[in-house]
Amino acid sequence: MKNASISRLEKLLTAGEFVVTAECGPPRGSNRERIIEKGKLLQDVVDALNVTDNQTAIVRMSSIAASIHLLNIGLEPVMQMVTRDRNRIALQSDIMGAYSLGIRNILCLTGDHQSFGSQPDAMNVFDIDSMNLARTVREMRETGQDMSGHELDEAPKMFVGAAANPFADPFEYRVIRLAKKIDAGADFIQTQCVYNLERFREWIKLAREEGLTDRVHILPGVTPLKSAGMANYMNNRVAGMDVPEAVIQRMAGVPKKDAANEGVKICLETIAELREMEGIHGIHIMAIKWEEIVAGIVEGAGLLPRPDLGVS
Repeated sequence: MKNASISRLEKLLTAGEFVVTAECGPPRGSNRERIIEKGKLLQDVVDALNVTDNQTAIVRMSSIAASIHLLNIGLEPVMQMVTRDRNRIALQSDIMGAYSLGIRNILCLTGDHQSFGSQPDAMNVFDIDSMNLARTVREMRETGQDMSGHELDEAPKMFVGAAANPFADPFEYRVIRLAKKIDAGADFIQTQCVYNLERFREWIKLAREEGLTDRVHILPGVTPLKSAGMANYMNNRVAGMDVPEAVIQRMAGVPKKDAANEGVKICLETIAELREMEGIHGIHIMAIKWEEIVAGIVEGAGLLPRPDLGVS
């Protein structure tokens, strides 16, 4: 896998398979065994693993290093890269370095503001935004040149991802922004967690009508809830999140000892509905500090075994 020229994720999506990706956060330290332990929970369960880049502006092992640890045990990473911490020189350098090490997927993000993280006094960069990062990766891949027009001895042929939030306001701008990310270079899109299925259904309908689902692979995000408190927190404190009151009340209506099981049931029901929507190409499971539940969710959703296609 390390020397593959095209990622497994790209091959599966191109072949029309319904893919499964998940998230794997690097540790707050240098112990590689922590990321390997998480990765082993997801072997043979998902097609690729997102490796976060100092998520929520908390200092962690670098996404590149953590991605390599996963690659070395046979997993395919989707390296996340945020523009908060690097200028365009460092971003391009890390893209080339990551590709040279065998990383073939990148998810381009702006990144959470440092004021929300563990070192709020840190300086941010934001030299370019996530849309321009996606454009940069695409142009490096297709032209074989860096941003200054310098010819590269080998182009980093990354499979480019971006994020989308169907639930942020104004809603009418969500599909316009999706189109801009596709125009910039996104090959696949992973969305914010889906709880409000009606609003998501409207968003994907608009995307279909604009022909966007024929131009990009869309993977809606799902996150199993552990408690009614988590549902309330995500709805009230996480920007752009939309957890309907009916979901919150459903979580509150079961005994605390059964809440996590109820959250998994809701997640499975959501996946079932998403699979019925035209224009959906897979799912992205974000089990926050709960990697051990992912295998059960994928199995419960009827998505095992994962396809091979001879691309591992």
